[in-house]
Amino acid sequence: MFSALLQNQIQKSVAGLPVSVSWNGERIAGDADAKVAILVNDAKVLAVLAKPTLGGLARAYVEGWMDLQGKAQDILSLGQAYCGVDARNDAETRKDWRWWRHTRSQDRRNINYHYDVSNDFYGLWLDRRRVYSCAYFADGNENLDLAQEKKLDHICRKLMLKPGETFLDIGCGWGGLVAHAVEHYGVKALGITLSDNQHAHVQRMIEERGWQDRLEVRLMDYRDLPAHQTFDKIASVGMFEHVGRKNLRVYFDKIYSLLNTGGLVMNHGITSVAVKSSGLGSGISEFIDEYVFPGGELTHVSNVLAELSMSGLEPLDAENLRPHYGKTLWEWVERLEQHSEQALSMIGERKYRIWRIYMAGSAFAFDHNWLALFQIVAGKPDAQGVMDYPYNRSHIYR
Repeated sequence: MFSALLQNQIQKSVAGLPVSVSWNGERIAGDADAKVAILVNDAKVLAVLAKPTLGGLARAYVEGWMDLQGKAQDILSLGQAYCGVDARNDAETRKDWRWWRHTRSQDRRNINYHYDVSNDFYGLWLDRRRVYSCAYFADGNENLDLAQEKKLDHICRKLMLKPGETFLDIGCGWGGLVAHAVEHYGVKALGITLSDNQHAHVQRMIEERGWQDRLEVRLMDYRDLPAHQTFDKIASVGMFEHVGRKNLRVYFDKIYSLLNTGGLVMNHGITSVAVKSSGLGSGISEFIDEYVFPGGELTHVSNVLAELSMSGLEPLDAENLRPHYGKTLWEWVERLEQHSEQALSMIGERKYRIWRIYMAGSAFAFDHNWLALFQIVAGKPDAQGVMDYPYNRSHIYR
């Protein structure tokens, strides 16, 4: 009787939607010719389908309680219509009582969980430099390799890098930005990461290119950078989402102390769109925290600017690359799906499903203005408040 009630509720919830729902080879709801098919593998999913949330559907897919057939874009569009939500309207900031959430040891474990899956796995779907952050489609028609190269150059131009300057990349990934800065702008660079795999990859690159006197990579937490070592320019790309909202002041205070007077910093990171939001609603933030980015936290760009300013840094330029990240993520999803057999052999079915649904869901969120991606350039004025910065942006778009 209970199953019959659930089936009736599922039929009502999918009425008019382009989806079919099947269980044990029998269609129990929806349209047989629909763009998206839900194949139920475990009765656990029936309760999720009866009262769906986006996070609940993602969990059911990852755990194998159901299979999803159809194009990723169609699956995400269906999910939004099915759940009837605008996920950005999660207005109240969550109070997190887990004091250990961003200790050094916990942050190290969180980074290892996400980034130390397999260098070869990331190599399947990232560009040739393995740049794991939003690309820059200056014309909109670039392939992924060119768009990522343009993003690296976009950052270097914003920072006005010059030969001989010292440059720090906090969370350097697989070394794409530091390599570009060393090769094309003649800086002396340091990259830091908490990922063992990334550190080993960059170290090999340094040795292969003979850059021991031009580039260094360290396996370390940004909080442990020595106070006596300062830099002319600093970048942080796709890293501050791991810092934690309560640590933003610590983060920017550290950057201020590491930056030479008159120097520039560029912070590139995902922000929420709802002003009071701490993350996406409909169970999405909880899903991401458990399956994808443990410890990841978002805040509105206004909070980023406030914390940055309270640390003594002067905001000079802010650019929202939201459409660029949606396009980047769809490129990644397509490339992952094209290499699905190799990916499955490397990381297994469950992790493959995590990355596929996470990246497709993130692409959908950027496309629909649930998330934003801001590049913020700030400077460290001298004691009189003087900051030598151009009157226009011609140095970026020359």
